[in-house]
Amino acid sequence: MDWDKLKSFHAAAEAGSLTAAAETLGLSQSALSRQITALEDQLGIKLFHRHARGLLLTEPGKLLYKAAHDISAKVALAEAMVADSRDKPSGDLRVTAPTALGAIWLAPRLASFNTAYPDIRIRLMLDDHELDVASLEAECAIRPWPSTQNDLIQRKLMQVSQHLYASRSYLHRCGTPAAPEDLDDHAIVQYGPPSLAPIPNLDWAARLGRPPGAAPRAAIVEANTINAVMKATEAGLGIASLPDYVARENDKLVRVLPDVEGPVFEVYFVYAEELRGSNRITVFRDFLIAEAKRWET
Repeated sequence: MDWDKLKSFHAAAEAGSLTAAAETLGLSQSALSRQITALEDQLGIKLFHRHARGLLLTEPGKLLYKAAHDISAKVALAEAMVADSRDKPSGDLRVTAPTALGAIWLAPRLASFNTAYPDIRIRLMLDDHELDVASLEAECAIRPWPSTQNDLIQRKLMQVSQHLYASRSYLHRCGTPAAPEDLDDHAIVQYGPPSLAPIPNLDWAARLGRPPGAAPRAAIVEANTINAVMKATEAGLGIASLPDYVARENDKLVRVLPDVEGPVFEVYFVYAEELRGSNRITVFRDFLIAEAKRWET
């Protein structure tokens, strides 16, 4: 089978829509549709059920997708090995991270990495859902949780504290709490629903200062990304518990109850076992370790 057609099929199956797949591949939607139709004609089967909400794989499509996914992972590994065969670290490096950690902590530091390694092109893929590093959907990841896969290598980057933050406008309007119990008289902004949070106990502000067994405070706003919680807090909606990598360097936020510290968690650098000797991975890992040490001190 033609790899271009198979790659188009794989991207459409991954994305669940022609529009998203075409954007990922840098093709027009019509060109992508022609590739998939040609593959279906070649095989004499339908690979997708097409409907208004997107694409659903047929049973033969599911079989082909598994094979295409394996091939895609092998191609990605081959490309990575070719890139690392050069003496000087160079080429693309696909990095995934959760939205807030990647946008607020990592992205501003990439200028320094680019100065040191101008021939490495970072492809930053921000997603609050895990991309499969083992199959090289991304070559490495920065995650605020440990890996659960045995075929991945992980290195602890830093330990992160959580604190309470609010905007100056909110504190001017509503006052500053002097003790945890005072939070009963304040609006709470939090990640929600808490059960789906990528980091445990992000909703600790709702329980802080309440008697054991008491119901948590109801949040005035819940958002399903940490970045959105931060933006709502910046806008003056209330007080939020936030990881320090989101808020510590944000001059629009003020720490509230500064002596109160929330649950801590660890951030890891993760990559596939096959890339253990990768020059690009090594220099990026060492850069992140140095940046994390500077940030923690």
